[in-house]
Order: sequence, then structure tokens, then C-alpha cells
Amino acid sequence: MPSSSEFLWYIPNQVEGGHRGDVSDGNPSSLETLTEHAEALERHGWRGALIGTGWGRPDTFTVAAALAARTKTFEPLIAIRPGYWRPANFASAAATLDELTGGRVRINIVSGQDNLAAYGDSEGDQAHRYGRTKDFMRLIRRLWTETDVTFESEHFRVAGSTVTPRITPRGERLHPRLYFGGASEAAERVAATEADVQLFWGEPLDGVADRIARLKRLSRDLDRDLPPLEFGLRITTLVRDTTEQAWTDAEAKVDEMAARQSGTDQHRTTAAVGQQRLLDLQARGDVLDDNLYTAPGRYGGGGAGTTWLVGSAADVANSLRKYRDLGVTHFVLSDTPYLSEIARQGDQLLPLLRDEPASAAEPVSQSHVAA
Repeated sequence: MPSSSEFLWYIPNQVEGGHRGDVSDGNPSSLETLTEHAEALERHGWRGALIGTGWGRPDTFTVAAALAARTKTFEPLIAIRPGYWRPANFASAAATLDELTGGRVRINIVSGQDNLAAYGDSEGDQAHRYGRTKDFMRLIRRLWTETDVTFESEHFRVAGSTVTPRITPRGERLHPRLYFGGASEAAERVAATEADVQLFWGEPLDGVADRIARLKRLSRDLDRDLPPLEFGLRITTLVRDTTEQAWTDAEAKVDEMAARQSGTDQHRTTAAVGQQRLLDLQARGDVLDDNLYTAPGRYGGGGAGTTWLVGSAADVANSLRKYRDLGVTHFVLSDTPYLSEIARQGDQLLPLLRDEPASAAEPVSQSHVAA
């Protein structure tokens, strides 16, 4: 896998522990605990981490700024919502943090549902929501790269706006990368014209290949005027010393999820297009491709926890290489407990992805392909 591939982890940013089976001691949202995660990511070879967002969590931008101040190379991928921020305010905050950290800021734009009334947002219907997101991304990029910006649309208006400090260009990097997700037609049109990186959840290879081809066509059809869209994968990776141990642990985790499940699964009742695509995979089998495990979604696994890549480090590396062969170059991985898995996967998985030729990959055990 070429060295141009980038590997990030995930920091859940929750007030209470127990997220997706994680067991945490003390205060999971304390600066000490969060810093322990960020410092471990630096020690074990990770570029940085996606920091989750949503009303009812600690403010993501504040957490990212605190962690950046306590680390040297850690790059926060900061999840933010256009309805939570005004574009000029956000552009200024992000430019300031980017300068203070020497260019370590990355941004994940989130347009999905949230507790909007709690912070006074009204996103309206899907067309309105994604129209606003498109304008938000276009405007903050202009504020980062131009001065005396005047912009007027249905959603935002600024006049004679210049953000200070200015973002320092660093090689080809003119501003923080804008990551974006979403599988609906409206979301894909925004990604094709405005995003720097389109993030996919853990779909089978054929589904990801189809989406990459469609987004490339959209980029051409919609006259994208930015550098080519890049692609990323956000997925749970359950890695153990052997294939057999990985599957034993994966199945035990799913059994625990099934035992805890009660009531209606919110991921099923309010599923966005991307989430529904993952849930629909269960009809194709519990294990797809070599080792993509779909059963977690049956018992409450949502988002990046709906499907897991399961196996030894060599198994999972082999699967991630196949996504890389499709054109995916940004990987946001995780498993629980988060802290111990930062070390395990950083030490066992990342060296294989960076250094080992594809032809040397260990074949994946077939014992669970028909499970």
C-alpha cells in the first residue's frame, strides 16, 4: 500500500463511557483521558483521529483544540455541523487553530440529523439541508484562500470579509481538508463538487467501487472546479493475533450486543440512506467479501459499527489493500476498547499497510466466508 495512504483513528467524545462496548475507567471525557488517547495515537503510528460530534456531547472543536495543544503531531479530524456554526465564524476559528498547530487541522462536515431545536437550528427538508451544506463548504474555502470576500446565497451572506490569521499554504495544502459523508443523491452531488474527501462506511468492495465511479461521473457532469475528489473508508476493524481468535471474539461481541438489545433500534427507524445501505447488507449474508461481518448491524451496531472487518492483522490488511486498489486513500479505523486497540492495531496492522508488498499478503482464512 503506497505511503500516500493516511490512517486515522476515532475518539468518540462522549460524556459517559461504554460507547460500542468500550469499558473506560474514570472520566472518559476528561482532558487527561482524551490526551492519553491522542498521545497513544502519536506513539503507535497514527496520523490523528476523527472526533465525534452531536448535541449532548462535549463541543468537538474545543476538544480538538485542547488535544492539539497537548500533542506534537496529532491531527484532529474535527466533525462539525453547518447549522451549529456560521461559516465566517467557523472559518476564523479553524484558521486560527490551523496556524497555532502548524497545519494540523482537518474538518469533517456533517449534515445528518441532530437535536436541532436544542441549538436553534432548522434544517428544513433534504434539499434545503444539502443546499446549505454546499454553500457552507464553498464559502469557508473562499474565506480561507481569498481576501475581501463577498458572498450571497439563499443560506449565507458576507460582505468584504477577510479571515485573520491567514492560513499558511504548506506545499499543495492550501487549507484544511474537507471530509464529507452521505449516500443520498443530494449528498453525492455536494461531495462531487465541494468535498476534498468522500468518506464511505464499510460496504463491500463492489458497492464502494460503484460509488466511486458514480462520484467521478458526477464530478465531471457538474463541472467540479477543485482538485480531484479523494476517497476514504470509516470502518470498525477487529484485529487479533490469529484469524480464529478474531472470529471468536467478534461473535462473542455480537452475542453480547444481542443480549443487551431492547426496544426499537433507532438506526432502523430513522436510517439515512447510507445507514440503510449497511443494514440491507444483512440480506446478502453474515460475512461478505473475505471478512466483512454484517451481523453487528442486526443488534444495534450503527454507523461505522454496523459492519466490521474481522481477522488477523494480515487478514485485515489484505482487505484494506483491496479498498486501496479501488482508489480509497484515507482510512479511519477503530475498535473497542479504544485505548488498547490504538496500540494493538498501530503496532500490528499499520506496519503491514505501509511496508509490505501486496503480493506478500497472507491469504484470509475461508472458514467464516459462509458463516
